[in-house]
Order: sequence, then C-alpha cells, then structure tokens
Amino acid sequence: MNTSTQIQLEIIKRGSHELLIEAELESKLKSGRPLRIKAGFDPTAPDLHLGHTVLLNKLRQLQDMGHHILFLIGDYTGMIGDPSGKNTTRPPLTREQVAENAQSYTTQVFKILKPEHTEVVFNSSWMDKLTAADLIKLAATHTVARMLERDDFDKRYRNNQAIAIHEFLYPLIQGYDSVALKADLELGGTDQKFNLLVGRELQKHFGQSQQCILTMPLLEGLDGVNKMSKSLNNYVGITENPKEIFGKLMSISDQLMWRYLELLSFESVNTIAAWRKEVEAGSNPRDIKVKFAQEIVTRFHSRHDAELALADFETRFRYGSLPDEIAEKIIKIQEDEIPLVQLLKLTGLTSSTSEALRMIDQNAVKLDGEKVEDKITKIKRGQSIVIQVGKRKFARAIIQ
Repeated sequence: MNTSTQIQLEIIKRGSHELLIEAELESKLKSGRPLRIKAGFDPTAPDLHLGHTVLLNKLRQLQDMGHHILFLIGDYTGMIGDPSGKNTTRPPLTREQVAENAQSYTTQVFKILKPEHTEVVFNSSWMDKLTAADLIKLAATHTVARMLERDDFDKRYRNNQAIAIHEFLYPLIQGYDSVALKADLELGGTDQKFNLLVGRELQKHFGQSQQCILTMPLLEGLDGVNKMSKSLNNYVGITENPKEIFGKLMSISDQLMWRYLELLSFESVNTIAAWRKEVEAGSNPRDIKVKFAQEIVTRFHSRHDAELALADFETRFRYGSLPDEIAEKIIKIQEDEIPLVQLLKLTGLTSSTSEALRMIDQNAVKLDGEKVEDKITKIKRGQSIVIQVGKRKFARAIIQ
C-alpha cells in the first residue's frame, strides 16, 4: 500500500466513535499487509437505509486503501435474534426469511462496496459444523456476571424482564465469527461494543492475534432524535425513488445537515469546514443541502437522476415561493401517527380542526409541495415534513 500509516489512521478515524486499540492498529497497518476487516450484518430486514451506510462507507474507504473486506451475513445468528439495545427478546427468523433477506442485502451493499474486492461470508458455514459439545465449551469461556456487564442485559435483569438463555449465546457466536475469520479489525455500531470486545477475548482464548475495534455512530433519523429506523418511519432507503430521497434529505433541519454530512458525505473535511464558514457568514444552508442530496442520489442512482430530482424539487418548492426560513415545530405524539387536521392546529397553521378541514377542501394545504386532497390523511411518527397552508403559511413539522 502506498498510503502512509498516518493518513490511513486519519481516514479510518474520521466520523468514528471509538477506536480500540489505536496503537495495535497502527502496528498492523505498518506491517504493510492487507488487513482482514470484518463487519457483520444480521439480515433481519431486506432493505438498507442511510443509517446502515455509515458503516458501509467506512468499509469502502478501507477497501480503497487495499484492505480485504469480510462482509459477514449472520444467517446463523439471525435465527437467534440480536438483543443489542432491546428490552425484549427479539423474535428469531426462519432460514427461509434469512436467505431471502441475505440475497437483498448482497444486492444492495454493492452499490457501495466493490464486489470484486469483497468476500461475502455466512456464519452458518462454520457454526453448522459445531457440535453441542463445542457450543458448551464456547459458553464456558464467559460467566453470567460478564454477560450482565452488557448494558441491555443488565437493565432487563434489574427490571425483572426476561432474558432467554440463547441470548447469551449471541455475543459468543458473533465473537467466534472473528476467530473463524481471523479478523484484524471489526466494525460495528456503538451498540455493538460489548459483542466486539467478546471477539477480542475469544481470539486471545484461541491463541490468535486480537482484532482491533472501530465503532461507528448510530445515525439519527429525519426527526433528528431517534435512531434511523424503518419501524419509526424516519429513514431514507437507498433503493427509494430518487425524488423521494432528494425530498427527504432537503427536509432535514439545518443542524442535522452537518451530522449527515459528517457521517454520509464523501466530501473532504476541508470542504465541509468551508461550507460551515459560508453558512456562518450568511449563505443559505439550503444550498448545502442541495449539494448533499445530489451526492446521495447520484451514489445510489445516477447523476441524471440527481439532476431530475433537483429540477422536480425546485419546481415544487423554490419556484413555488418556499421561504428561505421555515419555523420548525416539534410535535410529540403518543400514537404511531397523527391526523393531518390535528397537526395543522398544533403547528398553528390553522386555528382549529374545522378550519383545517376547510383549507383541505379548498386545496390550500400541501405536504412537501404536494396538494392534500384526503381529509383523513395521517402523518406517521418519525417524519419531518414541510407543511404549507395557503400562500404564506409554512412550518416544518418534526413528529416524535
């Protein structure tokens, strides 16, 4: 590799949360050999969103440095269900569900990773070969007390919430994957730190060189609060329509924009810093959002699609007299969705629900530039939308 160790470390650490242990990784990089870099994905859902790409982007950067990427499909662990960050036991998947979702994963990840330089592996290929006795020996490497050091297990134990025995096997099996693959570095979200450390411990137990660990932040969804998730409907799917992706990214708050640029953009740190100075000097942050939205649409579709999405957005918004500054309204709800007529009242765009109904009847209400005709329209929690009533009333509603 021609890239210096210092430059590689700077690229690796950019946008990351924690690197363990930097001195060890520096030593591995100085060896000059391509590192075996592992990242595991449980195929619990068939569609990837931008939250998933935070880690995938980092894998691509490492791939571009010449390192060997091990894209692990957790088809075996997917049948257990990862309990990380959950306060209940996650329902396991069937082999059929896992196989279907894994196929979708491998198709989508190659929008980011180079297929010719990515080794796709399935942990069932070695886990299926372990006997019951082997699993018992693996379980013997850790105590219950050690497992309860994990935050989610500890909370559930203290709250008298059920923890199934098989859930303790999950971090052990994920850790054993690192042994099977002889990983030099493993990537994961911040909620995976315990599991990644188990991998280090098991590699030491089996006499291997221990992997380093790089944790990546969990990306907030469009609401700017909760982790990006399909279940919260605050996500941007990488296979969504280009206009939908563009519109969603233009709807994020000015503050969240910088977070997305840091974790998702391939622009240089210096370029993003220059953009910050421009905005601080008075330039419109919407212009930066346009550049970012075009970059993302181009990455997952094409430059042509990005240009069409921009033209569509400008037709619906900029040329439709969307003001430069729109008041943000955070609306917290108890249910999964809220009726639009109620939302119009809560945002102050109408004085009452009866006025809201009347404005919809008059075709005077728009959501993200589209006229609303259905009076029973509901907005799901997790969405960030621009609402327009008449020609002069606007609000960006963030539903939490």
